[in-house]
Amino acid sequence: MELADRLGRWSTDRGPLYVLLARRLRALIDDGELRSGMRLPPERKLAKALAVGRSTVVAAYDLLGADGRVVRRQGSGTRVAGPETVPARETTHSPAFLQLLEPSADVIALACAAPGKPPPELAQAYRRIAPELAAVEGDIGYHPTGHPLLRRAIADRYRARGVPTDPEQILVTGGGQHALSLLARALLRPGDHVLVEAPTYPGALEAFREAATVLRTGPVGLGTVTSAALAYVVATCHNPTGTVLPASGRRALVESARRAAVPLVDDEVLADLGFPGTDPPPPPLAHYDESVISIGSLSKVVWGGLRVGWVRAPVPVIARLSRLRAVHDLGGNIPAQLAATWLLRDLDRLRERISQQRREGHDLLVAELAARLPKWDIPTVSGGQTLWIRLPHGDGASFAQRALRHGVAILPGAGLDASGGSIDRIRISFVAEPHDLREAARRLAEAWRTYEPPDQPVAVSPPLAI
Repeated sequence: MELADRLGRWSTDRGPLYVLLARRLRALIDDGELRSGMRLPPERKLAKALAVGRSTVVAAYDLLGADGRVVRRQGSGTRVAGPETVPARETTHSPAFLQLLEPSADVIALACAAPGKPPPELAQAYRRIAPELAAVEGDIGYHPTGHPLLRRAIADRYRARGVPTDPEQILVTGGGQHALSLLARALLRPGDHVLVEAPTYPGALEAFREAATVLRTGPVGLGTVTSAALAYVVATCHNPTGTVLPASGRRALVESARRAAVPLVDDEVLADLGFPGTDPPPPPLAHYDESVISIGSLSKVVWGGLRVGWVRAPVPVIARLSRLRAVHDLGGNIPAQLAATWLLRDLDRLRERISQQRREGHDLLVAELAARLPKWDIPTVSGGQTLWIRLPHGDGASFAQRALRHGVAILPGAGLDASGGSIDRIRISFVAEPHDLREAARRLAEAWRTYEPPDQPVAVSPPLAI
């Protein structure tokens, strides 16, 4: 299944499937992602993972054998040609990330939940900061902790939400994913146990995998925290389920983490995306204990290309993160941080408009899918950006491959669940233009009509999970 993930959108070009499969495998071999001597999956297993016939894989392997890329021997399988080499450090095989590297094609991308264009307020913010940049003197532009104006603006926003915060408790990052990676590097060592929800945000699983940790899983909301090096939770507009942890659950979670002396990370990247007319979420987890580490970002409420996020944490944690960041990139993009400072001043009005758009996208996609696919289990949500759908039969991994051949990119649920569960789930974003959502529903219905589930579900073995 990991190889199937690495293949990305291999089947969306024109031509016979076996030719397209051989082309993508050839590229992975030539790039060194499939190293010399590596054994490729048996034909039947790869065919099952890709939701194709065995003959497609056989023909692709034959093409690779003909041009010397693989060696095929009866009884020993198919291996990449050349002597076995020492493996290089692995790169990600998560579809959530690999699909960002794919070229533009006739694919409706509902795997990555992010705005498709920046709002006009972003361009206005850059126009406003032009005089500020022109007046800069005596500032070399390296601020590993972030620009002082932005740190102050973020701290002010936390105080307004009932979390007393000083600017010294804020570290500005290059987005929420950057914040997670810094925390993993700063606080974790190989072999440490990290407690995560099952399911959860796949970017967090990748950050912890990069740190060579061991993942332990709990339910959505985590419940009671036990001994671990770190606990990670998405308490508001949970990714992928959209749930909101109630105040009582937040208080109990924070208290259990305090008793167990486990650092608790609250990912609030989606916290501003509750739908209009719904009850406001309870305060952040840091409201109940100031030692809670909070992550925030403007990537979802404004635009992913802005690349501005932050960590709110006790001063000693911020100091450690700052030293680590200084070595890696010296500091972030100062014009972007100045623009973000302007955006934060009027973020609530922007948030109201964006969250209304999210609600309209949610309602449209739910209605279209319910009409075309009445047997699918499609829970509605009160915020966020994704639907967490249970398929009536089959598995998310093989159906995602089928959907891709019909021009829709979605995420199979198993890759978001470190417990090895959620095999029958898929995550679909509703952040897209209305005409794209309607067309995606039509294509998904057609994909489901032609979908033949494998005899055994295609599962993903989560790395370093217990």
